[in-house]
Amino acid sequence: MTAVQTGHVGQHGRLVDMSTALGSAAIPSPVLTASGCSSFGRELEPFVDLAAIGAVVTKSVQLRPRSGRPTPRMAETPSGMLNSIGLQGPGIDGLLAEELPWLAQRGARALVSIAGTRVEHFAELATRLRGVPGVLGIEVNISCPNVESRGEVFACDPVAARDVVRAVREAADPAQPVYAKLSPDVTDIVPVAASCADAGADGLSMINTLLGLVIDPDTMRPVLGGVTGGLSGPAVRPVALRCVWQVHQALPGVPILGMGGIRTGLDALQFVLAGASAVSVGTAVFNDPSALTRISTELAAALAERGFARLTDAVGYAHR
Repeated sequence: MTAVQTGHVGQHGRLVDMSTALGSAAIPSPVLTASGCSSFGRELEPFVDLAAIGAVVTKSVQLRPRSGRPTPRMAETPSGMLNSIGLQGPGIDGLLAEELPWLAQRGARALVSIAGTRVEHFAELATRLRGVPGVLGIEVNISCPNVESRGEVFACDPVAARDVVRAVREAADPAQPVYAKLSPDVTDIVPVAASCADAGADGLSMINTLLGLVIDPDTMRPVLGGVTGGLSGPAVRPVALRCVWQVHQALPGVPILGMGGIRTGLDALQFVLAGASAVSVGTAVFNDPSALTRISTELAAALAERGFARLTDAVGYAHR
C-alpha cells in the first residue's frame, strides 16, 4: 500500500499524518460519511470539501429504484433518532448515470453501499460497479431480510453473511475493497465478523443501527409509519465501541470502519483506540453539516496532544 501523504497540524505545532486505508485503497483522511445520512453527497458540498474527506459512503442502492417505507419516517429519541426510510433510492442505473459521475467530477471517492434480498442481487450489483471511475470500494449492507430464509436478516446469521460477502468479493473489481456492514442486533458479533472475513471481506463496517420503536402516548400508536426503525446517534456509541473492541480483539488483522454516534474528534479517537482505522459520521451532520471537517481537525489535535505522529499508530492502542 502506498500511503497518501496528508497531515494536520495539531496543538503544540505537531504534524499528524492522518492518512489511512480501506483495505488496500489509500485515503487521505480517516473520516467518511455514513451510509444513508448524506444521500450521495450533494447536500454536503456547500459545507465540506468532498475530495478531502476519506470517502462519501452512498445510500444503499439496490438493483431497482425504491420509493421506501410509509411516512412518518423519522422520530427523535433521547440522544439519538429513529429512521425508517426503507432504502429509498434511484437503483443502480440511477447511481451509475447521475450520482457517481457527479462525485467523480469533484474528485470525491465513493464507497458504494449495496443492498439486496438475495445473494445474486448483491453479486450483480458488485459486477455493475467494476471499473467505474471514482468508486473506491463497496460496502455490503447485509442488514437486509433474506427472502430465501423466512426474512431473516443476512447480518444475523454467519452462514448467510458469508454467502453474500463471498459472492460480492468474487464478482467485484479486485481493486475495489469490500467491506461488510455488521448489525449489532446479534447475541455475539464476533462469529459473524469472522465469517465475513473468511469469505474474503477486506474490512468490516461497524455498526449498523439498532432496531428500535417509539410509541406516541397521545395517539397510542407507533410514531413511525413502518412501526420500527433504526436507532442512531450518541445513544448507540457505547454499543458500537463495544462491538469494535470485541472484533478487533478477536480479529486484529481485519480493518474496521467504525461508526455509531460520533459527534466530536474525541468520540472518533475512542473508535480508533478500540481498533478502527477509519470512522464514518452520520447523524451528526443533521445539525452540523460541516461535522466531517470539524471532527477530522479535532481528531488530529487529539492525536497530537497524546504524542501520536500518525493516525495508524493509534489504531487499537487501547488493547496494548
